[in-house]
Amino acid sequence: MDNPNLKKIFICLAIYVTSLFAANTLGVKLMPFLFGTHLSVAIFSFPIIFIMTDVIGEIYGKKMAKNFVFAGVVSIIIFLMYSIISALMPWSKDGLWVKDGYEQIFGLSVRFSIASLVAFVIAEYQDVFSFFFFKNKFNNKYFWLRSNLSNIWSQLLDSVIFMVIAYLGVMPLKAIVLIIIPWWIYKVLLGFLYTPLSYLGIYFLKEKKHYENTTN
Repeated sequence: MDNPNLKKIFICLAIYVTSLFAANTLGVKLMPFLFGTHLSVAIFSFPIIFIMTDVIGEIYGKKMAKNFVFAGVVSIIIFLMYSIISALMPWSKDGLWVKDGYEQIFGLSVRFSIASLVAFVIAEYQDVFSFFFFKNKFNNKYFWLRSNLSNIWSQLLDSVIFMVIAYLGVMPLKAIVLIIIPWWIYKVLLGFLYTPLSYLGIYFLKEKKHYENTTN
């Protein structure tokens, strides 16, 4: 039997995992920011990851939100395995023209995947825990506030853990700090700016006869 709600969940999962891999693979590019600081281009996709678990948790509950996080963890582990296998395979002579660029980018992707895996597990589960803590405190009201409050701490954890693992020894510590601070602040600000997308996601997912509008 066709299940439209299941299709919606799959669409959300696709957005979630795609945003995760966009952050991991594209995030090596840094942009100049204010006062000599830097931002990773992952800033555009990464807030979607945390917003998606909040939206899914709001509609389908804590267990489903944790399932999304688990799917993200599994996908990162599989990608890491593929990356290691690919790095170990010998090069064909016809492909040597791209060898240096490939190893530079995807060699970093292996390290990025490890950093992302550790940061992702800690920060995402913390985000789910915090979201439902505030959900109980606010009696299911004020979704926008609950979502952003949970993201503030979780995004800080993710930023610090990921940047230290990904860049320590590659960049000076000062440069890492100059990435962490604006990246965290900017992700939090983007979380607020993306809040209307959260409500759009809730509207997309909710079943009118089962979900009360408690997001005042």
